[in-house]
Amino acid sequence: MLQYQPVPLDLAFQALADPGRRAMVERLSLGPASVSELAQPLPMTLSAVVQHLKILEAAGLVKSRKVGRVRTCALEVEAMSQVERWIAERKRFWSQQYDQLEAYLAQTAPEENDR
Repeated sequence: MLQYQPVPLDLAFQALADPGRRAMVERLSLGPASVSELAQPLPMTLSAVVQHLKILEAAGLVKSRKVGRVRTCALEVEAMSQVERWIAERKRFWSQQYDQLEAYLAQTAPEENDR
């Protein structure tokens, strides 16, 4: 069997595949929040939120620290920037492909006068 070690980008996309985790990332994009603040709008238990946060932390998208009894989470900007760069590169590639296709179709299209 082929052994595969997931790279950070793979882990990030796997973590972002879940709508609950995306909602947490969305909330953290506004600023740091406690675990209970993150859990409040979500239809899941506090322990489920903690499990989801562990996945986000393992992917490098979120960092947390505990002060007293409160665990505060924050978005890891560099990891999100890597995801953003990857998406931007794919977008740039496909835009170039579509531009080339458009140019080709324009060159090979029959002239209106030929009809």
